[in-house]
Amino acid sequence: MILLGKTNTVQFAFSGVGINHDHGTPHNPWSREHHLPGGSSSGSGVAVAAGMAPMALGTDTGGSVRVPAALCGTVGLKTTVGRISRAGVYPLSWTLDTVGCLTRSVEDAAVVYQCLQGPDVNDESTLGVPAHDVMQDLKDGVRGMRLAFAESVFQEDLHPDVEKALRECGRVFEDLGARVGSIEFSEAREALNLNPGIVTIAAEGYTLNKNLLEAHFDELDPVVAHRMIKGKDVQAGTYLENSIAARRLRSAAANTLKDVDALLVPTTPVPAQPVSAVDTDFDNYLDRNALYLRNTCIGNVLNMCGLNLPCGFSGEGLPIGLLIYGKPFQENVLLRTGYAFQQITDWHLQMPDLSWTV
Repeated sequence: MILLGKTNTVQFAFSGVGINHDHGTPHNPWSREHHLPGGSSSGSGVAVAAGMAPMALGTDTGGSVRVPAALCGTVGLKTTVGRISRAGVYPLSWTLDTVGCLTRSVEDAAVVYQCLQGPDVNDESTLGVPAHDVMQDLKDGVRGMRLAFAESVFQEDLHPDVEKALRECGRVFEDLGARVGSIEFSEAREALNLNPGIVTIAAEGYTLNKNLLEAHFDELDPVVAHRMIKGKDVQAGTYLENSIAARRLRSAAANTLKDVDALLVPTTPVPAQPVSAVDTDFDNYLDRNALYLRNTCIGNVLNMCGLNLPCGFSGEGLPIGLLIYGKPFQENVLLRTGYAFQQITDWHLQMPDLSWTV
């Protein structure tokens, strides 16, 4: 492929809302008023949504591929740690970092993933993880598959338009022949309670960027720097206890999901909000950031793979995202499920009206 250019991102890739106080925040193309693009892969989401590029790469540590995909109306694939090499990627968290892609369609995401996956001696997490052919059964449909709404923290504080779109997705999959039900998934709340943004991501991010944070703190994005500097206060015992708890939760989640092929949850509880309504002060920024990352960071803690699909629009014309969660290393199931959805829906074919930019 031809590299068209590098897109904007949040400093240190450490934000879910996509605000950049240094270089400016990319403009969500679905609104004349400046709305959140989602982050941290904000520029990637905007570039693909606006038709400036057929695909873009991003990293996802707590939702940084799926959130911009949801808010900008594109497909966004978060892979399992170990599927795609992170060699050459500027790190945020060696525990949770994953590489993914943002595309217009699931088929495009499958093609990109097929090219990128596989072992790499420069990233030990990929060793012992054999590549698989996701194109082989991509178009096999979902008849007989077991899909479930995760009736847990995922469903709390939903915008009415998001909740309506989510339930309609269930009916779409039923029409396709899937068995759609509900499941209690308590591990989701437990994963969220581990507070990965502070304990794991901030602690590891601070360790990786200690010199910059200590020597140039006042020159960095003030919100990002203040969030990451908290990582130095995480005690070793807390960090290790957190890591052990996460591993136990992954085992428990595998048992809970043993009879389910994939979960259906809203990618973000609310559509994109105006930047001016979010970036008012430090506390409001943190509250909004936590809300947008709530449903996505759970998948990072549990090392699940996830796929955002455009599944509707709010009353204000802003995209709504469906997040399909798959078990670790089952990207083939995710992509097959998403492909089937896009064969009888056209949300991914709609483009923003950019006449207001002229």
